Amino acid sequence: MRPRWFTETAADHSESYAERFRALAAEGADLAGEARFVDALVPPGSAVLDAGCGTGRLAAELHARGHDAVGVDVDPVLLQVAAADHVGPAWIEADLATLALGREFDAVVSAGNVMVFLAPGSEDDVVRRLAEHLAPDGVLVLGFRTDRHVQVVDVEASARGASLVAEQRFSTWDLRPWQDDSDFVVMTFRRPKESG
Repeated sequence: MRPRWFTETAADHSESYAERFRALAAEGADLAGEARFVDALVPPGSAVLDAGCGTGRLAAELHARGHDAVGVDVDPVLLQVAAADHVGPAWIEADLATLALGREFDAVVSAGNVMVFLAPGSEDDVVRRLAEHLAPDGVLVLGFRTDRHVQVVDVEASARGASLVAEQRFSTWDLRPWQDDSDFVVMTFRRPKESG
């Protein structure tokens, strides 16, 4: 099945999405909240995967903060925008449900409602694939709206199934406490250190 990003949006959704964020940047909007969050979780110079990078704003900001940032997205239109607007990170076209980059990262982050735009039924596969790209003691960060079809408890179950340990849950990228009626969640999970 195709991701909901393609099947549940208008034909020109990618272009309008890119223009919306270009306009926000031109207006001086603070678009670095997710990057500040991730930057605080990892040491300087960490390898970070922006899974579902869209127009590349998160990976670009992490690169600017000195991290080895890689952006991956299924949408070639958004990747073209990322490559045109942001020099530094590597940009890779791939479906998160079948992701196989052959390397590990200190952090994997999937922001911007990526979880709600996956192909129906692929959430477990995506969480597992993202977990497989984590180095030992690496952190997975997921942020998405909770008022749609993706449920927090289901994502937590997927993470447990991928041998990740739940660490934190917030209602915003600026660390506001989680409430049961929050319409957004930011979750962190850790890959345990390898024993021995």
